[in-house]
Amino acid sequence: MQRIPLTPRDDWQQKVESAGLTFHSPEGMNRPYWDESAAYEFTAAEIDTLEAAANTLQEMCLAAAQHVIDKKRYAELDIPEEAIPAIEWAWNNEPPALYGRFDLSWAGASSGHAPKLLEYNADTPTSLLEAAVIQWSWLEEQSPTLASGNPDQFNSIHERLIAKWKDIDPYLSKPIYFAGLDNPEDQLTLVYLRDTAQQAGLDTLQMFMEEIGWNDEQQAFVDPEENPMFSIFKLYPWEAMVQEEFGIHAVEAYQSTRWIEPIWKMLLSNKGILPILWQLYPNHELLLESHFDTTAPQRMSDGTIASNTGGWIPVGSTIALPAAPNNMRNYVRKPLHSREGANITIVRDGATVATTDGPYNGPQIVQALAPEAAFDSRYPVLGLWMVDQSCCGLGIRESAGLITDNLSSFIPHYFA
Repeated sequence: MQRIPLTPRDDWQQKVESAGLTFHSPEGMNRPYWDESAAYEFTAAEIDTLEAAANTLQEMCLAAAQHVIDKKRYAELDIPEEAIPAIEWAWNNEPPALYGRFDLSWAGASSGHAPKLLEYNADTPTSLLEAAVIQWSWLEEQSPTLASGNPDQFNSIHERLIAKWKDIDPYLSKPIYFAGLDNPEDQLTLVYLRDTAQQAGLDTLQMFMEEIGWNDEQQAFVDPEENPMFSIFKLYPWEAMVQEEFGIHAVEAYQSTRWIEPIWKMLLSNKGILPILWQLYPNHELLLESHFDTTAPQRMSDGTIASNTGGWIPVGSTIALPAAPNNMRNYVRKPLHSREGANITIVRDGATVATTDGPYNGPQIVQALAPEAAFDSRYPVLGLWMVDQSCCGLGIRESAGLITDNLSSFIPHYFA
């Protein structure tokens, strides 16, 4: 595994825009989001290692979900009681599921370490178009300039998505609604996934999440024309949905609606699955030591901090973090529910070295720091895409700091 500096194509902006990636250079970033000034080169054996790791982790995560259900460990994952019947029904009846993304840290075969799981976005992963289409188009054009001669890319995401839509077509009422929030990243992912469904021959419509209504007489979710919606791909996290005004209808009427992803994905997209995995598979080479943390202070959305002893600590105050479980001195503390690098604290040798604010609070976990994976002072996170329960591609997000956030760049890859 190497980071190879490259010269970007002269007209790369127009090329990625023509393929649908319109937010390639958002404001506030020192570098473009789509960054082809470098690429990561892997050996074929390293790609095999990553693919095998993701497939093994998928099996482990499914076993962990079964364990949570069997042992009724929902409270540890901060899952509301009203969602449990729907979770258990969905788990047992296996309604259609589509995709997910493991995020791993690894510095390649020469590091002497196995890839390490950071977390599993099993419910609402984005950066999909970049991984499936944009970096493949880049490789097709740039391959003659790469020193490896005849490079390939770990990327069958597009074909696998179309195949999966065809597979689940008989289980879905038509049209399939694609719904998400009104922001560029989510809308881009929705447009792309809708396109893969259409290429599979399925009828589709697209709308915003806030346009979904509830009809008491029909006991069904409805679109703005009051048509009942029976098949909905929602790019909106389940943990947020169940807290919404109509969340109770989503769980009580769950059996009459095909939601993609299914509600049992709440178990795997929750960072509480990480300490459960560690309990089930202690010292597994693909895992980092992880524990539930009930002692940490909670940072609230307004910046105040609720201490573990009660009371409130003003913004800007310095507090001493409690000791991590098992006397860990090098770890990450993060909430069960957080996104885009928000509300993260990184501790090394017992001292805080990086922290971010954000809107997420509530129960937290601590996870051991992964072995360092840095290239040219950049830190890559390897996103391994899962479709139909198996790994089919790789996308890389890269940051200048230790925390990957929504300003981290997407870097293409290839292998020889």
